[in-house]
Amino acid sequence: MTSPLTPAPAPATDQAPADPAASDDMLATQPVGYWSGLAHSTVTGHLRDAMARVDVTQPQYWVLNRVNGGPTAPAREEVVAQLAPLADGPQEIARAVDQLLHRGWLRTDDAHHLLLTDAGEAARVRIRELASEVRAVVHEGVTDEEYMAALKVLRRMVANVEAAKSLAGSDTV
Repeated sequence: MTSPLTPAPAPATDQAPADPAASDDMLATQPVGYWSGLAHSTVTGHLRDAMARVDVTQPQYWVLNRVNGGPTAPAREEVVAQLAPLADGPQEIARAVDQLLHRGWLRTDDAHHLLLTDAGEAARVRIRELASEVRAVVHEGVTDEEYMAALKVLRRMVANVEAAKSLAGSDTV
């Protein structure tokens, strides 16, 4: 029950079936899972295709960035553990590390930490330039403000689901 000072909550928008041709005024009824999934597969596929043309994979790029991105050289297990949630499978990051070691873009020190070689750093810089070019294509016509708003909405939806799962998990039967 609401009081005169407390407005009634807005009614929830009904969800319609996914429709790639939905008009703008119907977008609020569209399922976020469909659109976020389509965005993920389309953008990731475009990036991976571009990287394949220069004989590199997205997981290899992640590894190069991770090895480069810390104050100390990480151990293989640390890199695998940190990047595994992004990967398509449990062995994908370990394979990328092996490929980069074989290619000579990574090396290990005496303590078995991973380090970029000069060739690995040069490759990381080249791949970063490629990723920036792909990002420019993806972001064409999208302002930074629109992009930030979209990510904030997605971040909030993730938090909502995680909170709901947490509440459901805390119920005892």
